[in-house]
Amino acid sequence: MADDSPPSTNGPVGKGWWARLARAWTGELQDRNDVRAVLAQASEQGLLDKDEMTMLHGALKVSEVQVRDIMVPRSQMVVLHREAEPTDWLKTIIESGHSRFPVIGEDRDEVLGILLAKDLLRLYAEGGGQSPRQLDARKVLRPPVFIPESKRLNTLLHEFRESHNHIAIVVDEYGGVAGLLTIEDVLEQIVGEIDDEHDNEEDHIKPDEKGGYILRALTRIEDFNDYFESDLSDEDYDTLGGLIIHELGRMPRRGDKISVGEFHFRVLRADRRRVDTVHLELASRDELASAGD
Repeated sequence: MADDSPPSTNGPVGKGWWARLARAWTGELQDRNDVRAVLAQASEQGLLDKDEMTMLHGALKVSEVQVRDIMVPRSQMVVLHREAEPTDWLKTIIESGHSRFPVIGEDRDEVLGILLAKDLLRLYAEGGGQSPRQLDARKVLRPPVFIPESKRLNTLLHEFRESHNHIAIVVDEYGGVAGLLTIEDVLEQIVGEIDDEHDNEEDHIKPDEKGGYILRALTRIEDFNDYFESDLSDEDYDTLGGLIIHELGRMPRRGDKISVGEFHFRVLRADRRRVDTVHLELASRDELASAGD
């Protein structure tokens, strides 16, 4: 006759693990911390590997994180201007490597629609020999979806799945555009960073329109030094994100600022686990001169 009782608590699994499992089976878990404790035990016993733990913790976390915590800020949105020529749209699409774009009017607060690159491609394919300048790409725009900054990620993920929409425009309490969020951004909170063929090292440092730079936090200090001809130390950390965490002494939040020598950093995008994007301004000549006195 088969023995259906659990393994001995003196064995490799242990009493605490089985006690928690028993609570899970009988519905006695009190909160998410109990769930995390069970997962921690499973990990310690080798029942879950690192990637599985990351995904399970990420799945628990999405109900606690708000859109504002991970959105692409307004200043970093890649947009298409309504009055631009379709050929200019094509240039932006090719350079960015994205597949969905807000189309704006006079400014970024006036989002008129969302262009999918595949819709534009189909329009050209069905254009009957018309040149790009003769085609009206505006007729393939899809209606934008607007969401508040406070929306929880689990709710948004459900809405994305139900509507088959993969991008939303984030608005602040005054109705202004604060940023955007895609389904990939939400999924990355569960499974970790999703790289594609457009995520290469050259994309880690990009000059902006005002003389500064947008940098990925994963930029290696060695690559940073090569690009800016600097000599930042990489003894205690390997990446720019590690440098910022080290200088702050905690996990950075959006808007945090630090200065290291001639470099002024501001965190553009971060969550509770990692820094994603940083803005860099170089010190002015007056700052450098006063620092040398």
